[in-house]
Amino acid sequence: MEVFVAVVEAGSLTAAAERFDLSSAMVGKHIRSLETQLSTRLLTRTTRRQSLTEIGRQYYEQCRRILADVKAAESLAEAMTSAPRGTLKITVPLTYGVELFSPAMTDYLNLYPEVSLELDLSNRIFDLVDEGFDAAVRIGRLPDSSLVARPLKPYRMRACASPSYLQRMGTPATPADLVHHECLGFLHWGREGLWRLGGDAEADYQLRPGRFRANNGQALKMAALRGFGLVLQPEALLAREIGRGELVSVLEDYLPEGAPVHLIYPRDRQPTPKLTTFIDFVIERFGV
Repeated sequence: MEVFVAVVEAGSLTAAAERFDLSSAMVGKHIRSLETQLSTRLLTRTTRRQSLTEIGRQYYEQCRRILADVKAAESLAEAMTSAPRGTLKITVPLTYGVELFSPAMTDYLNLYPEVSLELDLSNRIFDLVDEGFDAAVRIGRLPDSSLVARPLKPYRMRACASPSYLQRMGTPATPADLVHHECLGFLHWGREGLWRLGGDAEADYQLRPGRFRANNGQALKMAALRGFGLVLQPEALLAREIGRGELVSVLEDYLPEGAPVHLIYPRDRQPTPKLTTFIDFVIERFGV
């Protein structure tokens, strides 16, 4: 049933095979075995696509409910044991995960030696239920959903440059001064050369066309460390170098308001000890 549901949701035998670490041939064997047992065809397959038969659609819905009940029963059994155990599958945005979240996770795992962690560092927005994640960290405003959302500390930005750059070019006093500076461009914000600054009165400030742009904050930070220009990136990425004096913070009165951050997870009637301890740890370490 699990393999059949995965084939339907993933859209192909190959994608389902990857989820279960099986060969496509073995996945096909599972489907044929089900069809033989039920004496009916569940999937109509061609070289280009697959689709559910009418019986297959009804059987798929029943399978999803049955598997959800099985998972609930297993969760209840696990919850009755005292020690958290098992594997947590968590997804976290890339920079937040590398700079803040990942270092803290070793502390969590040291507290609970029977728990393992699979951490997906990606800016992709996953469907937690369909793709089997226990929880996720999301930056930005959340859409309405049935997921539980717990607030974490805001994700703040910092603008900074190396001491050598500021000695050579001067320190900008207001966002309007940026037109006289080499501002390192982040491609995900578009090619127009805008930085959102202004404190309480936020606005997009036009920059001098930058000579160095990248789609990765780490690359921009390295350019700033080498004295090439000003960088505007998350505080999580820059805090270590600012603390060492390798980068100097500027325009502190004009930085944008921090983006909201949440820990989200599916609402479960009987959460497992591994998930409840993880949630408690994250809230204690990163909560507001």
